[in-house]
Amino acid sequence: MTAHAADRLWEASADLVVVGTGVAGLTAALDAAEAGLRVVVVTKDAADEGSTRWAQGGVAVVLGDLAGDSVEAHIADTLAAGGGLNDEAAVAAIIRGGPAAVRRLRERGASFDARGGRLDRTREGGHSAFRVVHAGGDATGAEVERALLAAASGLALLTGHVAVDAVRDASGRAAGLSVLDDAGRPGLLRAPAVLLASGGYGQLYASTTNPGTSTGDGVALALRAGATAADLEFVQFHPTVLYTGPAVGRRPLVTEAVRGEGAVLRDRTGTRFMTGVHPLADLAPRDVVAAAITRRMAETGADAVYLDATGLPGFAKRFPTVFASCREAGVDPRREPIPVTPAAHYACGGVVADVDGRTSVPGLYAAGEVARTGLHGANRLASNSLLEGLVTGERVVRAVVADLGTPRSASSELVLPAPAVGVADRGVVQRAMSAFAGIGRDAAGLAVASDVVEAATQPATPIDRAGVEDAALTLLAQAVLAAAGTRRETRGCHVRTDFPERDDVWQRSSLPISLDASGRPVIGTDVLAGVA
Repeated sequence: MTAHAADRLWEASADLVVVGTGVAGLTAALDAAEAGLRVVVVTKDAADEGSTRWAQGGVAVVLGDLAGDSVEAHIADTLAAGGGLNDEAAVAAIIRGGPAAVRRLRERGASFDARGGRLDRTREGGHSAFRVVHAGGDATGAEVERALLAAASGLALLTGHVAVDAVRDASGRAAGLSVLDDAGRPGLLRAPAVLLASGGYGQLYASTTNPGTSTGDGVALALRAGATAADLEFVQFHPTVLYTGPAVGRRPLVTEAVRGEGAVLRDRTGTRFMTGVHPLADLAPRDVVAAAITRRMAETGADAVYLDATGLPGFAKRFPTVFASCREAGVDPRREPIPVTPAAHYACGGVVADVDGRTSVPGLYAAGEVARTGLHGANRLASNSLLEGLVTGERVVRAVVADLGTPRSASSELVLPAPAVGVADRGVVQRAMSAFAGIGRDAAGLAVASDVVEAATQPATPIDRAGVEDAALTLLAQAVLAAAGTRRETRGCHVRTDFPERDDVWQRSSLPISLDASGRPVIGTDVLAGVA
């Protein structure tokens, strides 16, 4: 359909529209403003309500001031965690860009924990060295968000506005963004460049570490605009989330750094169970630990396992966020083990983008968790997410500046996607995904989930934030189930109980996903370039 003035309440213009106020979005917005671009930042909640503020562990980065570690070792650890699906060039580019990006973040006011005049480091699962810098003990994301928001105080920021669709010109190039405010009133932001930095889709599951904003809006928007997504089946479940009984929604995270400092996992009998499962035992990569916890819970009939940190000195000071959550739940981690279970945590896949944020749709860019750059492959290495947001947030601005300098035809006529989309009840989607597409999937369960989501899906035109989010979750559920059903092997954080072995002959490639003419996700046949 063509966008007419009657379709919107207001209209504005910019050089770059950024969707999201997390580490990737704010880094890009700040760099773009410094480059002289007119920038508008859009977020559907308060500016500090995204996923970044909840990140506890830190930023994985090799700064070169400690012996026994190297950028090459960090690259090797990332590739090992990624299960053979990383893009090696992307891994190298992002990790090598880390030190400079962290330095610029500190110049913008971020303060990291230090001792003896040097930044403190911790170690997390899958890392071969102590290389994770952190802030506030276990409040790194909150400090990163604070610093970036303070630096961005002069930027044009639209809070309470949900991104609905990318608008395109007659040539198919992104030319702006349609939005709805909290009252459901429509608006249009014209811009030759749109950056999606809207986070992941943890709310696809009933139990998650993600805030309520993580509903996959950016991936859904990109797919409807004609972009390609990939690796959507690789949803990382964090091994250790505070268990306080059956619950729905965001659950308190118990950072992996607790195990990095020496805590160990025990079952209900007090027996350590990670020894012998992996050479790194309790510090194995997240997919290994989450799967082992799930197996042990099933074997013992328990609702949780226990993280024993009673031997760690100064727990309350080192991990104040975790300590506060535990005490609120009536647990004193200094004297008793912490009950924990896995929960949906991070989307390893997303909109296919290069390390400069370019997607398959000209003018549409993606950075951070919403993007699939190839850094994470089949499983993200702990604390590589803030790193990716910092590095790609900078790189995408250089790409935007270069692309805006390229001659292109101008058109004032804009094209919007068809307004009707498929929408299912959020609770139905979350229950189906949690029951059949969590840790441990099989063909029968995935088919049941697909049938449930399909039966609940009805055509609708979203008129408010809830409708936009529900439509996104419905589309993401369809896409994740399609990809998980197609990948008939176990790799990284995708565990198929009916195909427990890894298949490096037929399945060692990423699955590209796009929408067909009816708006349904379909799996492509082309292997994505750069896969290791």
